[in-house]
Amino acid sequence: MTGNWIAVAAAAHVRRGRRAGFTQVCHGKTPPLGRIRPGDRVAYYSPVTEFRGKEKLRAFTTIGVVMPGEPYQADMGGGFHPFRRDVRWLRAKQAPIQPLLGALEFADGKRNWGYQMRFGLFPIGERDMRTIAAAMEAELT
Repeated sequence: MTGNWIAVAAAAHVRRGRRAGFTQVCHGKTPPLGRIRPGDRVAYYSPVTEFRGKEKLRAFTTIGVVMPGEPYQADMGGGFHPFRRDVRWLRAKQAPIQPLLGALEFADGKRNWGYQMRFGLFPIGERDMRTIAAAMEAELT
């Protein structure tokens, strides 16, 4: 069964991963990344444009399918060695979350829908993934 996930990162970090074909969650920690399986779909939500930046974005910024293979460690310099997984990113447009809140099950009627975003990665249902993909004009496979 295909899993569906929302990962959370600043848009600048998401763009870096998209260009290089990988996903990295929770600052490169292994356990959360290990929950994602090949064939799972990941949609990135970016609350801000830049890490630790003040400019709010609050949009889904990319979406893709996890490729076969295990998590691997990368060297980003300065002693930072995050874990990653390869992803085939889909053609997609950025989509603001606000117009979708009434249609997303994970946010349905919850004033504090953003609380779960603080964990950096969480599972969502098939309907939510399809809603997000449609808003991003992405074709799920």
